[in-house]
Amino acid sequence: MAELTRRSLMQTAAATAAASALAAVSAGARAQTSAPSGAVGLRVERDIVFGKGGDKDLLLDVYHPAEDVTPKRTAIVHLFGGGFRTGNKAAQYVVNNVAALARLGYTNVSGTYRLQSEAPWPAQLHDTKAAIRWTRANADRIGVDADKIVIAGYSAGGMLALLAAGTNGVDEFEGEGGNAGVSSDVQACVAVYPATSGEMARGLFAPGLSEAELADAIEAASPTTYIGERFAPTILIHGTDDGTIPVSSSIEFFRGLKEHGVPAALTLIQGADHVFDNTELDAVEVMARSADLFLDRLIVDPKPYPRFRPGGG
Repeated sequence: MAELTRRSLMQTAAATAAASALAAVSAGARAQTSAPSGAVGLRVERDIVFGKGGDKDLLLDVYHPAEDVTPKRTAIVHLFGGGFRTGNKAAQYVVNNVAALARLGYTNVSGTYRLQSEAPWPAQLHDTKAAIRWTRANADRIGVDADKIVIAGYSAGGMLALLAAGTNGVDEFEGEGGNAGVSSDVQACVAVYPATSGEMARGLFAPGLSEAELADAIEAASPTTYIGERFAPTILIHGTDDGTIPVSSSIEFFRGLKEHGVPAALTLIQGADHVFDNTELDAVEVMARSADLFLDRLIVDPKPYPRFRPGGG
């Protein structure tokens, strides 16, 4: 019990520090007004309305697989970061990852969600699940299988991706964003330098909550709350020198998943800081290959690894 208390105190302190750092990062992660580079040669459908967030049209872009590869008929829904204060579905790091995955045969969907200035929690998860439902409802149109939907997210978007992966079948988080009755379940998750605790995103919660209500909201918004055997298979990707969200949070999350028997993987990028994929394209290729290996063997073309037999050569 003493060890658990010490660990809780350390995690709370780390989450508080990360929340401050996320706020600072969001100031430098302004939405782009010009088209980002990196998607040259890909067929892109832009600004498709996938649902409603209150009175706001929610938009997404569909990036089809490169023409010279065999499509994997698997959709990856991407969620941008920005500390829930800012962000853009066409952020350069998103496009870099989308392009690398498209060259491997994946169909990529980059969606929007309401920021904390537009609506309090859990609107952001409602919008995430609406994007998943749209993708599944339009699976034939975009050339994917409805049972091969993956959620991916970066930083704050990584928190939403983990929440989606941990709340398959939880009706209270569905919202009313569109395509009612379509499943929002995901078959896997790719979480890139994700926020793993609601403590990192206190600005999400409505003002005026009592201490008890705020504690309940933080718990409900924390991906760690949902770690269990029903969590979707997940790969976490993190830079070892991340100064915004410590790499230890992804390591601990990976351990939690493994303790519950969830298929999980962890890719660490040596020396990389937060949002390294905005510029470091060699690392982006490693990320894409890692995600592809994980998804291909579990979702696209399931193929378990053979068990080692001592003395078998």
